[in-house]
Amino acid sequence: MKIAFHSPLKSPHHPVPSGDRLMARLVIAALRQAGHAVEVVTELRTFSKSPSLDSAAAMEKAAEAERARIAQHWLERGKPDVWFCYHPYYKAPDLLGPELARRFGIPYVTAEASHSSRRNTGPWAAAQQIVADAVRQAAVNICFTHRDRVGLLEALPQARTAMLAPFIETSEFRLRTPNPEPGRLVTIAMMRPGDKMDSYRMLAAALYLLPDLDWRLSVIGDGVCRPEIETLFAGMPKDRIEWHGEQATAAVAALLSRAALYVWPGCGEAYGLAYLEAQAAGLPVVAQHIAGVPEVVMHARTGLLTPAGDVGAYAGAIRRLLVDESERQAMAQEARRFVGEERDLATASVQLDRILRHHLETGR
Repeated sequence: MKIAFHSPLKSPHHPVPSGDRLMARLVIAALRQAGHAVEVVTELRTFSKSPSLDSAAAMEKAAEAERARIAQHWLERGKPDVWFCYHPYYKAPDLLGPELARRFGIPYVTAEASHSSRRNTGPWAAAQQIVADAVRQAAVNICFTHRDRVGLLEALPQARTAMLAPFIETSEFRLRTPNPEPGRLVTIAMMRPGDKMDSYRMLAAALYLLPDLDWRLSVIGDGVCRPEIETLFAGMPKDRIEWHGEQATAAVAALLSRAALYVWPGCGEAYGLAYLEAQAAGLPVVAQHIAGVPEVVMHARTGLLTPAGDVGAYAGAIRRLLVDESERQAMAQEARRFVGEERDLATASVQLDRILRHHLETGR
């Protein structure tokens, strides 16, 4: 199929790395591996940090011009077979696809659409309605977490949904044989306000509870909050923490291959592709049982998930896997197998193709 791809939150071509950008690229790769021709048809970003009538009007004007441009292009060159929108939600609704799909008589599909009933009233209500209408229109809404699927169906029972578990391209992370340094912890995360900052705070608080153990932490990531985050760990001996900044995939894979344990609390994580990368490299994970994290970390199988907000329990889980090497090794092996066999790009490509063909051919 010829697929018109749009990511209203962040284009796959956006210069700033993030989980959203990576997942958009992975979805495109999975579609192409299944034999489909995918074109990113627009760079229009509809994300708004806060609601505003003026900004909404300006965004709609930009969307109107973009719809006209795309429509003219299709009239001249031919229309696609389907419009595929990745991650529409109330702060980044799809202002293009639903109308173009209706006008040209093609199916509309979403992946990782989300619905928050709290936004049905108040300043986000108009944007929320756009998302709800798009979900109703979609031939299928592909959900990456059961949490998102439940949220869609509770609000929009008539929505057509399908599950596709989060996945990654595993080759770079499985290229190296794990060679963990005893006590080497590693984490990967952008340094920004909000949930990421909350996770860094919790991680630091937990590590302060483990002064008697011989551990060292490698931190991969950068961002505007780096000075504040470095301050969180300033009370620890300097040789405990290594700051690597932002790194390319190959360098990340190399650092993971030398670590023994991946530690990231995961406050508010939709799911967290870095968890899958770490497990593909042969690392057990210690995270919280929160948000979408249980969709990518199998508790007591590929890592340990602790109660949300319980710093003591989180520190205890790190201690447990640092002290019990046999349990750590068993989880490490299972983590590598889990991602390599169940969450790799090739497996996801087959599943995604099957979902599309079923829903587009049957219409249900």
